[in-house]
Amino acid sequence: MALNILGRDRAAPSLNRRGLLSVMCACVVLVVGMVAAVNLAVPMLAASALHPSASALVWIVDIYVIVFACLVIPGGAAGDRFGRKGVLLAGLLLFAVGGLLSATAPDVALLLAGRAITGVGAAAVLPNTLAVLLHAVPVERKSATIAIWASMTGIGGVVGNVGGGATLSGGSWRWLFAAAVPISLILAALVGRIAPVSPRHDRRLDLLGAMLLVGASVALLLGIVQGPEAGWGSPVVVAGFVGAGVLFAAWTLVELKVEYPLLDPRVFRVPGLRSACLGMASVFFGMFALFYLNASFLQYAMGFSVLWTGLGVIPLTVPVILGGRHVGRLSQRIGVDATIALAFVFVGGGLLGLSTSGAQTPYAGYAAWLVVTGVGVTLALPTLSGVIAGSLPPTQAGVGTGLQATTREFGSALGVAVIGTVFNARFAAALPPGIRADHDPHTVAQALAATTTGSARDVVTAFVSGADLGLRVIGVTVLVLGALVVGQSLLSRRGQAHTT
Repeated sequence: MALNILGRDRAAPSLNRRGLLSVMCACVVLVVGMVAAVNLAVPMLAASALHPSASALVWIVDIYVIVFACLVIPGGAAGDRFGRKGVLLAGLLLFAVGGLLSATAPDVALLLAGRAITGVGAAAVLPNTLAVLLHAVPVERKSATIAIWASMTGIGGVVGNVGGGATLSGGSWRWLFAAAVPISLILAALVGRIAPVSPRHDRRLDLLGAMLLVGASVALLLGIVQGPEAGWGSPVVVAGFVGAGVLFAAWTLVELKVEYPLLDPRVFRVPGLRSACLGMASVFFGMFALFYLNASFLQYAMGFSVLWTGLGVIPLTVPVILGGRHVGRLSQRIGVDATIALAFVFVGGGLLGLSTSGAQTPYAGYAAWLVVTGVGVTLALPTLSGVIAGSLPPTQAGVGTGLQATTREFGSALGVAVIGTVFNARFAAALPPGIRADHDPHTVAQALAATTTGSARDVVTAFVSGADLGLRVIGVTVLVLGALVVGQSLLSRRGQAHTT
C-alpha cells in the first residue's frame, strides 16, 4: 500500500510537468501560428467591404509581426520583474482582446489597432512560456524541455497554415481572428490553474529603448511599403527612411548608456553572433516573403480553395519534421560554415525555382521547390541557433533566446514588406492599360471585381508576373545575404586562429 502511494506521489509531479509542457507549447503554437495564418486571409481581406489598399494589406500582416519582434525581449524582462505567470496571463488576455477587435473591426484602422494589440500579447506570451517551463522542470530535463519548446516555433507555422485554412473555409476572414479569442481564454484559464509562480527580479524595464525600437522599425517599414503608392521621393517615404535612421541611432545611444538595456548593441561585437543573427533574419526574410505570396498564388493562380491552400504549404515542412534531428551530425561532419552555406543555397535556390512557376505549373512541380526550400530551412535553423547560443556565456542565455526571437520576427516583417512592395509595383505595371485606366485597382481582388470573365485571365497573368519577380528578388537577396553570413563567419574564424 505504501509503495502504491509512493508511486502515485512520484507520478503526480511528472504528470503535472507534462500538462504544463503541453499548455506552454500550445501557447507558443498559438502566437507563432497567427504569423503564418493571416497570409491565407489576404485574398479574402482584399475582396472584403473594408476595401484595403495594397499597402494596407501588407500592414495588416506586418504590424503584428513587427510589434511582436520589437517587444519580445521587453516581454521577457517584464516577466522577470512582475512575475512570469502574471505577464503570461496578461499576454493571453491581450491576445484575446486584439483578436476580438480585429474580428469586429469596421474599418482598416481598427483592424490594424487590433493586430497591434495582438502583437503586444504575443510578445508577452512567447518568452514567458519558456521561463515558466525552466522554473518548473528539474535541471536534468532543461535541455530536453528547451528542444521541445523550440520545435513548437516550427510546428506553429504548420498549424497556422492548416488551422487557418480550415477556419477561413467558413467563408469570412473575421473567423480567423474570432477563433483566437476562445483559444486564448481557455489557455489563460489553464495557465492560471497549473503554472507555478516563479521568483521576481528587480531589474528595471527599458521602456524608452522599447519605444525607440518599435518606432524605428515601423518607420523603416513605412518607407518600404508606401514607396510604390506614394512614390519613392514622396515626403512620407523620405520621412520614413530618415526617421528610421534617426530612431535607430537614438536607440543605440540609449542602449549604450542605460543600466539595464533592452538589448546591448555591444553583443554584436562578437563576429560569430553578428553573422548568425544576420543569417537567422535572412532565412525568415525569405520564408515569410514566400508565405505572404504562397497563399495568394495557390488561390488566384492555381484555383485552390482556402483549405487546400493551407494544406498546400505542407511540403515545405516535411524536411523540417524528418530531417531536423540529423542536422547536428551533418554539421559535425562537414563543418558549421559549410552547413550554413548549403542551407542558403537550398533556400535561395528553392525561391528562385518557385519564381519559375506559372498558372499552368502542376502542383507537384511547385511542391518540389517547396521541399527544396524546406531543406534549406531545416539546415539553417538549428545550426544558426547553436551558433547564437554558443557565442554567448551561459549567464547571457536569456539574451540569446531573445535575439533569436527578435531576429526571426524582424526578418519575417521585412520579408513581407519587401516582397509586397516589389509585387505591388510589378502587378500594377503588368495590368492591361484598359483595366488600369478605367478602374485603377490596387489589389488583385479589386482588379478581378472590375473585369469581365474574359479579361480575368489578364489579371491572373499580371499577378503571376508580380509574384515571379517578387520571388526572384527575394531569392537573389537571400543568396547574397547568405554569402555575407558565410564570408563573415569564415573571416572571424581565421581571425581567431591568428590570435591563438
